[in-house]
Amino acid sequence: MQVPDTMFHDGAAYERMMGRWSQRVGSRFLDWLGAAPGLDWLDAGCGNGAFTEIIAARAAPARLTGIDPSSGQIAFARRRPGARGASFEVGDAQALPFADGSFDASVMALVIAFIPDPARAVAELARVTKAGGMVATYMWDMRGGAPLAPLHRALLALGHPAPLPPSTEASSLDALGALWRGAGVTEVTVETFPLTVTFDSFDDFWQSNVRPVGPLAAVLGHLSGAERDKLREHLKDSLPSDHEGRIAYGALANAVKGRRP
Repeated sequence: MQVPDTMFHDGAAYERMMGRWSQRVGSRFLDWLGAAPGLDWLDAGCGNGAFTEIIAARAAPARLTGIDPSSGQIAFARRRPGARGASFEVGDAQALPFADGSFDASVMALVIAFIPDPARAVAELARVTKAGGMVATYMWDMRGGAPLAPLHRALLALGHPAPLPPSTEASSLDALGALWRGAGVTEVTVETFPLTVTFDSFDDFWQSNVRPVGPLAAVLGHLSGAERDKLREHLKDSLPSDHEGRIAYGALANAVKGRRP
């Protein structure tokens, strides 16, 4: 199995949490890939279709397919106006239901750290890519450079466990490069994308990040009212804000690309 449907089942909640981040980093990643128009694309682990929509808008694909283990996320993706030309299905990135050499460009967006066996998923991604085709991914740097890092730090400061994805180590530049070379991918290149996002207010930050989705959902859901109040106050005191109450901070995404020989 890939990511449990119960971890990322709510496409709307995920969009509220990660939408402003994923749109920015997805656009930078696509520019970095520099893919030609008219390609057949696979978006493996497509989630709610955020990056699929960017591909549709900016890469002029001939064909675009998204696959994800979460039926809830796939349902949300199918409703995205900008992704109506794409086909979506429920499935596992570790066992892709496509023939060898089916796509010109096969990508994973912000998912590899959540896959139990990243090497298997990368091998599958390469398998379904045509000879000479592009194989690529990007992932938040989960060792402190992810968008939810402030929330993780606050929970730890208050004595609560803050679980990370099962394959956190796969999010580093070195690990991504090694995974790609291990799958036989050639012309391997890595890159880091720093970016900053601004929240209109602390309430905007709070409502965006304390969502019933992802690894932290269970922890947040078990906090008492008093514990949630403490968490809120800790974050409010620790996050930087300007004179208008806006909160801005940065995150890092690591990326890798290469060619199937």
